[in-house]
Amino acid sequence: MRLDGRRESSNVEDRRGMSGGAKAGMGIGGIIIVALMAWLTGGDPVAAVMQEVQQNNFGGNSEVTEGQREFTEEEQALAKFSTQILGGTEDVWTEIFQKNGAQYQVPKMVLYTGGVSTACGQGSAAMGPFYCSGDQKLYIDLSFFTTMKKQLGADGDFAYAYVIAHEVGHHVEYLTGILAKAHEQMAKLPEAEANKLSVRLELLADFYAGVWAHHDNKRFGSLEDGDIEEAIKCAQVIGDDYLQTKARGYAVPESFNHGTSKQRMKWFKLGLETGDISKGTTFQCSDAEL
Repeated sequence: MRLDGRRESSNVEDRRGMSGGAKAGMGIGGIIIVALMAWLTGGDPVAAVMQEVQQNNFGGNSEVTEGQREFTEEEQALAKFSTQILGGTEDVWTEIFQKNGAQYQVPKMVLYTGGVSTACGQGSAAMGPFYCSGDQKLYIDLSFFTTMKKQLGADGDFAYAYVIAHEVGHHVEYLTGILAKAHEQMAKLPEAEANKLSVRLELLADFYAGVWAHHDNKRFGSLEDGDIEEAIKCAQVIGDDYLQTKARGYAVPESFNHGTSKQRMKWFKLGLETGDISKGTTFQCSDAEL
């Protein structure tokens, strides 16, 4: 990506080098991700989940501790890159909201190391980047990008940008009321049915990531040769079917909560090609059309 001269967002909390805080129980999403990461790295998923649960104490408290350390040039470069991408999402979504007669409320990005306290509970690096609607912040441990590269084979600056833009997409869902409505419905449904709604939320966030990329490129000429392929590769390797098959040799469709590789690539590409938010119909189309 071409980012030379691009501004860095000021809506960033750098908590790297800090740890501790009130710990909350790990949700089912966290359990699934921890187990999946254990599968991918050849570990015991049950043991990994138990260790994470013990560390979180299901709501027990621990004292806040802070430590300072020197960051490598690579870490600092990733931090700058992330703040530039966030700045780009602010510019694009502010303009899109204005054109639709609304005001975009920017989220904050929290950079952390290892673990972090959020309004949604305790977050950890094992969970990957995530968005918390309780405090309207997206949380990223920058080591996730190394994990993407080494364990999933998804590398490149535009692939990393896609991940950030996806989490911002959840913030857009929050601002438009889609996220709260879906979560309310999911709470009333059996797990398999709730997972289907989760897939629609995730695919919509993928679509919004593509919309951002379309307009960012139109505004700044940010895309270079190979960038789109990087993002498509990333969407492919974080599909539920791909990850489950890679982890254990088969996939369980009823447990999918992010969408298949094909679906994730499809909706990201649709947003990228059209830049039209009205095309984000993941909650209107049938299961077959997803």
